[in-house]
Amino acid sequence: MATTPVPPQAPPKPTWDPREPVRPWLRPTIRIRLTLLYGGMFLIAGILLLSIIYLLAAQALHIGSELPFRMVEGTLSSDICNFPPGPPSAEEANRAMNACVNQQRQHALDDLLRRSLFALLGLSIIAFAFGYAMAGRVLSPLGKITRTARNVAGTDLSRRIELDGPDDELKELADTFDDMLDRLERAFTAQRRFVANASHELRTPLAINRTLLEVQLSDPDAPVELHQLGRTLLATNERSEQLVEGLLLLARSDNQIVERKAVDLSEVASRAIEQVRVEAEAKGVEIRGERAPAVVQGNGVLLERIALNLVQNAVRYNVPEDGWVEVTTEAQHGQAVLVVSNTGPVVPAYEIDNLFEPFRRLRQERTGSDKGVGLGLSIARSVARAHGGRIIAEPREGGGLVMRVTLPV
Repeated sequence: MATTPVPPQAPPKPTWDPREPVRPWLRPTIRIRLTLLYGGMFLIAGILLLSIIYLLAAQALHIGSELPFRMVEGTLSSDICNFPPGPPSAEEANRAMNACVNQQRQHALDDLLRRSLFALLGLSIIAFAFGYAMAGRVLSPLGKITRTARNVAGTDLSRRIELDGPDDELKELADTFDDMLDRLERAFTAQRRFVANASHELRTPLAINRTLLEVQLSDPDAPVELHQLGRTLLATNERSEQLVEGLLLLARSDNQIVERKAVDLSEVASRAIEQVRVEAEAKGVEIRGERAPAVVQGNGVLLERIALNLVQNAVRYNVPEDGWVEVTTEAQHGQAVLVVSNTGPVVPAYEIDNLFEPFRRLRQERTGSDKGVGLGLSIARSVARAHGGRIIAEPREGGGLVMRVTLPV
């Protein structure tokens, strides 16, 4: 009877990852170094403590010296113990000598305890100071890694740790962090290059279209239908230009601001109000509010964009009659605050977060009106984050919103 051949079995999988480098057993890891350091420290401290206790005990018990009592012509005499006067009996002498010896032992133990406590306190202070200094020396690479990470948080991606020293876990962490920074720097460089190229490639055809449409509309002999079509296309082209500018500004403002100058939020808010004043008067919206000086370090153009977007939204999304917009600036608790409040429709609290999403409005998923392209609040939040600040929206009682921008001074 023929037997079925048994298929060859696959070799067992290795229990180690071949991608991981093989490390020597005697690698000076942090665990071994700290174990040797603190183990040796406490060993030395224990030896010192035992030696001091031994010397103190020997000194307290007066080893090798004469006894504190002696026989003098049938009487007991001592400068320390109180013996009865006169020649005592054997029982009285034994009782007195035992009491004297026990008393001296108790004094020796008390003195040993007191001096040992002082010695232990001194050695503890020395051990803690030595351990603190050594721990700081061993963990100093972590401080360097932290400082580099903090500098990188300011978009200074050219920083590197370049940690020297033994091949331990901290050096491995620093090298991994440096590799990550290399990849991030390449990614951000490619992003900036893409934004620059997109800025040119997207603006140029839109500008050409706008010019052609304006030339066509300037022709007085053109039919009325052609004029109407040209105005519609011109409005659509203008909307596309606003969308492109908003997207590019949103992409640029997602990064931290490297070049900063002193900017007064009150002046920024005043310029934004002047740009929106005509539209506010046409809609019957009153703009009010006191603007105190509040100087921050940042980019004036981007900060003006925050104020302009907030004021424009407050004017456009307002009540039809007797509406108002209040714009205030002030410096408080080491921060500059810009507050834009307005009347308007009632905004549910659960809809607040959706307002900051690109291309979204209240109760509208996509942009579909002539009020904007749906990027105003997204750009404002992105610019605020790039300056190290934040923007908070709160529903106003009676309708409308209260937008609060907080920036570090």
